[in-house]
Amino acid sequence: MVAEQHLSGGTRLATALKQLGVPVVFTLCGGHISPILVGAKRLGLRVIDVRHEASAVFAADAFARLTGGIGVAAVTAGPGVTNAITALKNAQLAQSPVVLLGGAAPTVLRKRGALQDIDQMALVRPHVKWAGSAKRAADLVPLLFRAARIAREGVPGPVFLECPVDLLYPEPMVREWYGAATAGSARSLRARIERWYLRRHVARMFGEPRDDPPAPPLPDPAEPDAPALDRAARLLAGSARPVLLIGSQAVEPSTADDLAQAISRLGMPTYLSGMGRGLLGRRHPLLLRHRRREALREADLVVLAGVPCDFRLDYGRHLGRATVVSLNLSPAEARLNRRPAVAVIGHPGRALIALAARAADPDRATAWRAACRERDEGREREIGEQAAVAGTQVNPLALVRAIEDVAAEDSVFVLDGGDFAATASYVVAPRGPLRHLDPGVFGTLGVGGGFALGAAVARPGAEVWILYGDGAAAYSLAEFDTFTRHGIPVIAVVGTDASWAQIAREQVSALGDDVATVLRASDYHVAAEGYGGEGILVRRDDEIADALTRARAAAASGRAVLVNVLLDRSEFRRGSISM
Repeated sequence: MVAEQHLSGGTRLATALKQLGVPVVFTLCGGHISPILVGAKRLGLRVIDVRHEASAVFAADAFARLTGGIGVAAVTAGPGVTNAITALKNAQLAQSPVVLLGGAAPTVLRKRGALQDIDQMALVRPHVKWAGSAKRAADLVPLLFRAARIAREGVPGPVFLECPVDLLYPEPMVREWYGAATAGSARSLRARIERWYLRRHVARMFGEPRDDPPAPPLPDPAEPDAPALDRAARLLAGSARPVLLIGSQAVEPSTADDLAQAISRLGMPTYLSGMGRGLLGRRHPLLLRHRRREALREADLVVLAGVPCDFRLDYGRHLGRATVVSLNLSPAEARLNRRPAVAVIGHPGRALIALAARAADPDRATAWRAACRERDEGREREIGEQAAVAGTQVNPLALVRAIEDVAAEDSVFVLDGGDFAATASYVVAPRGPLRHLDPGVFGTLGVGGGFALGAAVARPGAEVWILYGDGAAAYSLAEFDTFTRHGIPVIAVVGTDASWAQIAREQVSALGDDVATVLRASDYHVAAEGYGGEGILVRRDDEIADALTRARAAAASGRAVLVNVLLDRSEFRRGSISM
């Protein structure tokens, strides 16, 4: 690609994004980044502007996870960048390849009190794989290509490219700005020095080379180590009670079907977490959803595919005395808190496919599998009994069971919240691979609006649900304005119990005080209507079915809709707080 003489830096970046195959940029506008957005629109990229910078990054994150590509967000300088940091950290911990383009003060005015001029690099560096800052217009595209490569290679993760505003606008315009800045008092020594300095500075900014490089191919995931796979296969062959845990890192769009087939051939009772949910559909004979801790305690071999031994496995203690095989892109994560008998470093999904070629046994450990299945079905019966208990308002288990019954087979579920969202995760099953998004290991509330936006763009035409706790809903409720403006017909269900219930339940029990955990049963449905969506209120169990039917019809007609459901308090998840 050869840049035209006065092509703006923003247009050059947009052209490079198009070369990389990026179809959409998520953003909240700002003068520092306007040339990127205008250039992207002119080149046919979709530009979706949101109401909070975090939502732009969450959307880019979701898009990357569901498509296997990179997700791109652009935010303005200063508070635009700082508002994005929580979402950026969430992407880092989720190992999601997000490219964040951040505006910055003009190069000539850095550290001189310019608008929104802060040390952005110091703030962002701890939360990304790589951070770079362009110093010349010619740096922009090579640095973007470098950022995209780093985001995808090895353990994926977010990257940050800082783009000073005077590198993004057309060169003649910038020269005019700096010429006007030295007009008047033309004979003074100070004016002559300023003119000389600015001419020299602009010459460096826009100096050669003018030709941008072509886009490089993005790296594929690392292949697993073959000798380690051979050792893992021997351990599996000698196991009587194996269990397989699959996490987000194992699932990629291009191999999801092959991975599901490999799991069937391995014949191991299987638990799915994170982005792994839905990989086996809803009713696969190897799929287990409950009593995981008991299964792990009794297992003699546990295969962790992209799952570290962090707080979710009680730092490895849930695995008891089992022999551990860890498949992971990261050597550090493979050995976190519990040293495995075998660590297979490489893409864990591809490792499982290769392991199935070495140790296939669809009828493996049939008695053990039957025992795990019986325990799982017993828990399902318990949940069904609890869902049938009537109260004064709506039973949360009855609500999520109704959603499970009616949601379309192409549905994508976004969970955002504590108690209600986690309750939903026990009941609402993704219908297929890469159709589930939740706050993840960082426990980040506020993902709902952005994740749903990214999911809707990644899965056009699919039914996209946000299952909100009422505490979490407020973080991104304003994105109903975004959904309305951009024609994104999500279905949001807010479980309203007027409480930060996950915290309150344990806080009151341990400390005897509900301070700072009490909310109002607010009219979230009315707020959604104010932003241009449709709102529905549900007060009793017998109103659920009609409300969900209306909501799905509204979404099918192209409208975003919010169903506000007044819930009874529940003890379903007592004792669920993790540290």
